[in-house]
Amino acid sequence: MIEINWTLLLQFFNFMILMAVLNALLFKPLRAALQERRETIEASKNKVRDLDEQVQAQVSRYDAQLQEARQQGAQERGELRKTAQQEEARLLGDANAKAAQRLQEIKTKIDAETEAARQSLRSETEVLAREIAGKVLGRAV
Repeated sequence: MIEINWTLLLQFFNFMILMAVLNALLFKPLRAALQERRETIEASKNKVRDLDEQVQAQVSRYDAQLQEARQQGAQERGELRKTAQQEEARLLGDANAKAAQRLQEIKTKIDAETEAARQSLRSETEVLAREIAGKVLGRAV
């Protein structure tokens, strides 16, 4: 059976002294190292969160700038297309006007040449008709 005497009290004090020594030499430094490690990890996590937020903000800015550049490019492309269509319409109008003018000049020239040919043929017709009539009738008309 267990005896309760002064050795039990001595062992209890011995255990308490051992706990105090272990606490001072082992547990406190270990707890301090673990606490420092936790703080370092938390600081690193916070830093990572801050960097992630900064990166997300920059990505958002870049996306906004890219979208703005795309819109501006589309607008400029539309303006250039409109200008090109206006220039094309102007050039086609000028070409059509020149072609119409040239066509009118050619028609006028053809009409003049046709009238000249008719006059020439009329005068030649009269001469030929007289010659034919003279040959048919046998006399000079």
